Amino acid sequence: MKKKGLGRGLSALLDDPGTDITTREVGAASRASGGVNALPIAHIEPNPFQPRTHFSDEALSELAQSISELGIIQPVTVRKLGYDRYQLISGERRFRAAQMAGLTEMPAYIRIANDEGMLEMALVENIQREELDAIEVAISFQRLIDEVKMTQEQLSEKVGKDRTTVTNYLRLLRLPAEIQLGLRHRTIGMGHARALISITDPERQLELYQQIVSSQLNVRQVEELARTSTPHGKRSIKAPPRPNKEVSKRLAHHFGSKVQVKQDAEGRGRIEIPFSGNIELQRILDLIER
Repeated sequence: MKKKGLGRGLSALLDDPGTDITTREVGAASRASGGVNALPIAHIEPNPFQPRTHFSDEALSELAQSISELGIIQPVTVRKLGYDRYQLISGERRFRAAQMAGLTEMPAYIRIANDEGMLEMALVENIQREELDAIEVAISFQRLIDEVKMTQEQLSEKVGKDRTTVTNYLRLLRLPAEIQLGLRHRTIGMGHARALISITDPERQLELYQQIVSSQLNVRQVEELARTSTPHGKRSIKAPPRPNKEVSKRLAHHFGSKVQVKQDAEGRGRIEIPFSGNIELQRILDLIER
């Protein structure tokens, strides 16, 4: 049986009478909170706290087709901003698909929430969704810690996952960007990533990651290779890396961030792109994925 951590998160917040709001405008009695209301799609704004950064066009088209044929089965949840203005708390895929299907109205639950409460609701609800990739889950965990000021223990209880699982997800954000992209594209799985995390040298992590992809290594093979900190179990002596100013300048212009490109005497090297936090990291990842 699954843990009921969500019951103390999104569900508890949505069911709390203190989060209800009754629309008191004349003629708007049907738009009271606590029930399903038909809202004009044009009056609903996207959720600025949406933790998902990628929506499959194919999946949205399939959902739009289903909505055209069957309607929207599960209402979205919104908060009221003002007269006939609402903002999504959860249900952005249904919202986008409804727009694609040409709907003018959609069913919605109306709630109130401050920005912090709304962020928590959106993150906790989205973490439960299977289609989220591991990096999206990790970023959501980190945002709950940074922006909602949760401890890892509180976060573990909130999302219904044990502390070790939460820690493993958070550690994914320390991996090089190329490996994080591999997780996002599901080129590798969490088992591979956990083995790579145990390696302290980023260059060795990348080398082993490329070996995973090219040789289709399974998790046990990666764990065995990860026990060796350097290739072939030997420490290699390399010439100190030298900066490549021209390439660094071009990449810095592309990413809008300071970039360092270093190469050794044999032409091998690395690219370093510093970032100030998860939001900045996500911006860089989005540029890489274009």
